[in-house]
Amino acid sequence: MKQPTEVNQRCSIARSLTVLGEKWTLLVVRDVRLGITRFSDIRARLGVAPDVLTDRLGKLVELGVLERRTYRADGARARDEYVLTPAGDELAPVLASLSEWGDKHLPTGYAPSTRYVEAESGRLLHLAFVDEDDHPVPLDDVVVERGSGAIGVPAG
Repeated sequence: MKQPTEVNQRCSIARSLTVLGEKWTLLVVRDVRLGITRFSDIRARLGVAPDVLTDRLGKLVELGVLERRTYRADGARARDEYVLTPAGDELAPVLASLSEWGDKHLPTGYAPSTRYVEAESGRLLHLAFVDEDDHPVPLDDVVVERGSGAIGVPAG
């Protein structure tokens, strides 16, 4: 297996993709977030091969995105379901961003399949960059800077 370069070891995106970058992974997280928590239900919804789903669920549990919990329906044997951990919950903006981007740039001709709304009011939500005072910043005014952990950036 090819070893990651030092740039990728330091890159937050590259490290995140080691957990989330495999096919089906974010769709599994999406479905668990939607309340589809049982292996058979996830498999039926996604149409993913059982060995692939087993692998993805195992990795997500191992890496702290999902937690495996045992449940038992009346008269049935014990089975596992999967629930989001706090780290998994923190992927909500990632999923929302991908959803919003897909609706805008890859339209299907149907209405959006998901909407993110404020729980109490039902008002539609959108993702945005906000400054430390919680003021929205237009995308044209956002620049990416190399952080202090980047190669070639002096510490300090």
